[in-house]
Amino acid sequence: MFKRLFIIITLIGLGCLASTTIYHELKVQAQAQVQVVNGYQGGGVVDSEKPRIQTITLTAAGDCLMHSQQIRSGLQPDGSYCFDHFFIDVKDLINEGDYSSTDFEAALAGPETGYTGYPMFNSPDAVATAFKEAGFDLVVSANNHSLDRGYKGAIRTLDVLQKAGLDTVGTYRNVEETQPFLIKDIKGVKVGYLAYTYGTNGIPVPREHPEFINLLDRDKIVADIEALRPQVDVLILVLHWGNEYQPHPTGEQVVMAHEFLNAGTDIILGSHPHVIQTMETVRVGDKDKFVIYSMGNFISAQNGRERNSGIVLKMKFSKNFTSGETILDEVSYTPTYSHPYYDQGKLKYRVIPVEAGMERIKQGQDPFMSARDLPILEAVLQSTRSQLGEPYYRIKN
Repeated sequence: MFKRLFIIITLIGLGCLASTTIYHELKVQAQAQVQVVNGYQGGGVVDSEKPRIQTITLTAAGDCLMHSQQIRSGLQPDGSYCFDHFFIDVKDLINEGDYSSTDFEAALAGPETGYTGYPMFNSPDAVATAFKEAGFDLVVSANNHSLDRGYKGAIRTLDVLQKAGLDTVGTYRNVEETQPFLIKDIKGVKVGYLAYTYGTNGIPVPREHPEFINLLDRDKIVADIEALRPQVDVLILVLHWGNEYQPHPTGEQVVMAHEFLNAGTDIILGSHPHVIQTMETVRVGDKDKFVIYSMGNFISAQNGRERNSGIVLKMKFSKNFTSGETILDEVSYTPTYSHPYYDQGKLKYRVIPVEAGMERIKQGQDPFMSARDLPILEAVLQSTRSQLGEPYYRIKN
């Protein structure tokens, strides 16, 4: 009897001790959690007020043209086309961006109407694959060649680009899908794109499809900027505008650019002149904004050094998730050159980074260039730097 009672009392005591131990451990954990919340952990201070900052990088290139020589350069023995050689040397540059864009000045209307270069461009579908393989994410489709194969050709162009996994902006199929902008969530930073063209080379926009293309109208652009601004952290405006082959924008362009920046645009990317034009940083309120009036030709078969000069533009932004503010940290560029070359007797085209290309020549590492190509690359490098000046870097407080 007494032995049984002793065992029961002992078990109760052990249970109380275990409960006390568990309670003590839970209390210690709770105190630790309170200390972390109040900014302390392990005797040290944890900066619980430190804001979360997310940085993103966007890259962009200028006009991609498809002249007849370029089309022939991709023709394969079986009658198919492949243009992977276009961008193989700049693929790494393009992919430095979390999101990358370019402008394509041709239709992808299919073989039925024939593949042609200037002045009415129609290219093989393989171009879309080349864009995607190079690392481009967005193809701007609003330009003066959008209707080179009519409305049906323009709609097929959208189909082919999107089937290849590319986003598009600037042209649309119908009213139901029409919105003047594209919004992308990039690592939690919302980036909006708007794109407009000055015209379509005199080819009328179909009356039954007035929503098909974004035409350059100042009031409409300002209204679209104001509608998009509250929805995004970064707003990029792509404008197909200006005078061809001129090294500087017109006074009217400068006025419009500043108007659009003041309306809420962060970045303006210009295209159409087929040569590189100036860029500038503009202070609006307490923020720096940026415009490049023309990025030049990324790839083409036009004649002349200036018309085959381009860039890969790199833009860095950082978003403070505590304050909600997003700022432009950096704008830099890499000069490029659209290089015609012969591969096993066949004329081909590729985009090369100028400085890296010069170094490969000096090291004897490029099978398609030699010392005689150095002067033109040096001239491209000098003229591009002279035109664009120094990269932009935000002065941090």
